[in-house]
Amino acid sequence: MKSLVVYSSQSENTKKLADVVYENLDGEKDIFPVEDAPLIKEYDFIAVGFWLMAGKPDPKSAQFLEKLGKDDNLFLFATHGAAKGSEHVQNAVNHAIGLTDTAKIAGSFTCQGEVNPKVLEKVKQKPQPPIWLADAADAVGHPNEDDFVALKKIVAEL
Repeated sequence: MKSLVVYSSQSENTKKLADVVYENLDGEKDIFPVEDAPLIKEYDFIAVGFWLMAGKPDPKSAQFLEKLGKDDNLFLFATHGAAKGSEHVQNAVNHAIGLTDTAKIAGSFTCQGEVNPKVLEKVKQKPQPPIWLADAADAVGHPNEDDFVALKKIVAEL
């Protein structure tokens, strides 16, 4: 089986997860930033990592997901400032799935990722701060070793 890991990472959080996915996949595999991703038809399995922007996958990842079709086997992973398992995060994952033209979803993983302090300051100034802002303090230090162990377990089960 030939696997492709594609990721978009604004603050290196999602890249850390991409590295864990890549290191724990068996067989022939490649890893690329989303903007450098090769043609997907060469791969049997695709893992796509993204960060959340306005409650959705970042724009580069969204464009990549739109290229996937119903015959593609897909694993999604994401980092975010929101609380893990929150409605905000679930909506984002569902949105990502909806972009794929019904690809075969092998699974998903999300975890908090520490938000860049400059981004935090910027969003705090908004008239209506984003819903995830209240959870951002809990994201400090993530992804961490516990997150990596949980992700390794999921990848091993794929």
